[in-house]
Amino acid sequence: MKPQRIKIIYDREEQYRLDKFLVEMRIQELYSRSFIERLIAEDRILVNLIPVKKSYQLEPGDEIDLNLPDPEPTEIVAQEIPLHIVYEDEDLAIIDKPAGMIVHPGFGNPDQTLVNAIVWHFGSQLSSGREVNRPGIVHRLDRGTSGLMIIAKNDATQALLSEMFARREITKTYLAISTGVPDPPEDSIETCITRSISNPRKMVVADEGRWSLTHYKTIKTFHYFALLKVHLETGRMHQIRVHFAHRNMPVLGDLLYNTRRYVHSLVPENMKKKVTDLLTTHLLRQALHAWRLEFTHPVSGKLIDVCSAIPEDIMYSLSWLESNFGLADDPLDLDKLLESNKTW
Repeated sequence: MKPQRIKIIYDREEQYRLDKFLVEMRIQELYSRSFIERLIAEDRILVNLIPVKKSYQLEPGDEIDLNLPDPEPTEIVAQEIPLHIVYEDEDLAIIDKPAGMIVHPGFGNPDQTLVNAIVWHFGSQLSSGREVNRPGIVHRLDRGTSGLMIIAKNDATQALLSEMFARREITKTYLAISTGVPDPPEDSIETCITRSISNPRKMVVADEGRWSLTHYKTIKTFHYFALLKVHLETGRMHQIRVHFAHRNMPVLGDLLYNTRRYVHSLVPENMKKKVTDLLTTHLLRQALHAWRLEFTHPVSGKLIDVCSAIPEDIMYSLSWLESNFGLADDPLDLDKLLESNKTW
């Protein structure tokens, strides 16, 4: 069984216990403290290529190597989880994924995923998937990102859709609320993206990595915030979130690439408590929504153009921004705004 390898560079200034540090990193593959302890005992976690105890005191510059075996294939359990299907025919379906739903089972998340739901709803009418235990899955959305996903119902459609994604023939348009007003208001962000060596949960812009291209356009400005339309040329992990953070306009509510301290640094002193209330009571994930999909049906040749309704938490956030940071000469009319911005 081929192991999955992750390298972390310990970059804190003080010494720290290895096991406690790995628990605090909240790496998805290290799903429990006992699992971490087991891996250390089995010499699957090395420091500077040397087996160590869980009590080892990490020092600045230490290299931690995680050698994780791939999970054994398990049978997907069909679970009756509600699905919002916005389009369906004999070859494919388009699902409106809610924020908080994980796409497929993995370390620490064996069920209650989108895959469990689509197996219940579509049964054997699914492709075998690009990877084991991921029937029907053609592309993915982050757990905290809501919106449209295409599901393949057979292997032929799966192959055709995968080719279309590779040729960039499927147009994916997102809506995002940025912390900070973009300058310029419309631009493209082109970088390489790779996994962070100090925090493997994160992706970072780097000199080497996978080429990534994001286009954005500001469609509504508030004081200190903005609503953006985003088009992806490539589909890298966390791409929009990484690119926006790289431009110092991170997605509002993004706990991995944004911080409450950064949001507080932009707003007046008397608004900081209100911002905290928004981010702890109403917007509990990144304000990122896969709003629109446009493509030519790979089998029928029909033009597919579907939009997803804006989720309640993002709607609330936009209304909140309008009430607290709105511009008097540009009142928010979201329906009109979205209709007028269907074309780039």
